Amino acid sequence: MNASSPPTLQSSWQRGFWSLMGTQFQGAFSDNVLKWLVIYLVIAQKLPKEQLDALVSDSGMYFAIPFLLLSMFGGWMADRFSKRHVMIGVKIMEIGIMIFATYALASGRMGLQLLSICLMGVHSAFFAASKYGSLPEVVPPAKLSWANGVIEMLTFLAAIFGTLAAAWLAESFAGRPAWSGGILLALAFAGWLMSLGITRVPAASPDKPLRINFLGDLWREFKWMRKDRDLWRANLGNTGFFFIAVLIQMNLVLYAEQVLHIKPMENSALQVALAVGMAAGSLLAGKLSGDHVEYGLIPLGAFLMASMGFALGLTDISKSAFTVCLTLLGIGGGMFIVPLAAVLQHRPPADRKGSVQGAASWLSWVGISAAALLQKELNIRLGWTPGDIFWFCGASAVVGGIYVTMSRPQALPALLKRWTHG
Repeated sequence: MNASSPPTLQSSWQRGFWSLMGTQFQGAFSDNVLKWLVIYLVIAQKLPKEQLDALVSDSGMYFAIPFLLLSMFGGWMADRFSKRHVMIGVKIMEIGIMIFATYALASGRMGLQLLSICLMGVHSAFFAASKYGSLPEVVPPAKLSWANGVIEMLTFLAAIFGTLAAAWLAESFAGRPAWSGGILLALAFAGWLMSLGITRVPAASPDKPLRINFLGDLWREFKWMRKDRDLWRANLGNTGFFFIAVLIQMNLVLYAEQVLHIKPMENSALQVALAVGMAAGSLLAGKLSGDHVEYGLIPLGAFLMASMGFALGLTDISKSAFTVCLTLLGIGGGMFIVPLAAVLQHRPPADRKGSVQGAASWLSWVGISAAALLQKELNIRLGWTPGDIFWFCGASAVVGGIYVTMSRPQALPALLKRWTHG
């Protein structure tokens, strides 16, 4: 929300903000439930290792493809129309998607189940730019870093509960997955009701033309963003974060199945440990940032991710130590991503926030797609163990941390000075 926002908006931002947070939580929760439910149904079939590796990777790709194709269109909608109207429309679309997902789960056909994941990717691609782009319009400027901490925390909490719920549904409704679809349909309806409370905001750029050539649109946005060094680097950091995070998440599924040989609920407990850390790190980053963007948290988060990634790859690590390291890695991830998200929202002008978010979302899903493809290559073609891949993730985080430290050499010393003298 900028200085020109009407007084009624300034005085009632809390209601609209928490309605947005509730809508976001439900969407992220349902995304995770559907995706992990399909994965757990695949694992239950006890497929050969190569086939299981491929299907885990494919499930990630099916969710990523819509973002690669539609993120810029979602960004255009976020600028062309009221972001509130876009989000309400997307939640109505989710109700239809969950009707299809219920049928897909009841049919037992893997192709239809993967298609339902793809359709939820379409839902999220349209929702993402409006969700993040609306934060500066809904909350006061001094609250933006805090709001980013809250939304990232709730996203990871949704991942926690979604992963647990998926495992519970897979075990509780074994042989009757249509019941799981019915629950997701009810949640979609609840998400639509919550979206009605989001703050009413005008369209940021009502005359913005639609360009069918989204690659040309992307190129124009990239050229514009490169003029702002901090904004461009935030995009690169955001992409790198999602590459590492998704590679770790997919590798964790295979580690639990192939190394630990544990059941879905125990498997989900490891995902929960990672997500708990992400939520805690996001909330911590929002609190430490206060009313500004705290760049010094980015290298701290990167090096915590790196050290824990190397620890996860140790062959003799105990399950309890492994779980603690996962949580610490998640905390590092939350500290890394929150300042970057604040930069992406704060620096673009009001009439360009949607397009910037669309371009940033597209880049992040390039990172996610690259992680899904690389996971398949490393596992199947090169024969890397899950421990090897954890080490690769740690090395990637080292590269990211060095890059941020070198590009903003004063950020970390300034943060440490404030801590020691504050």
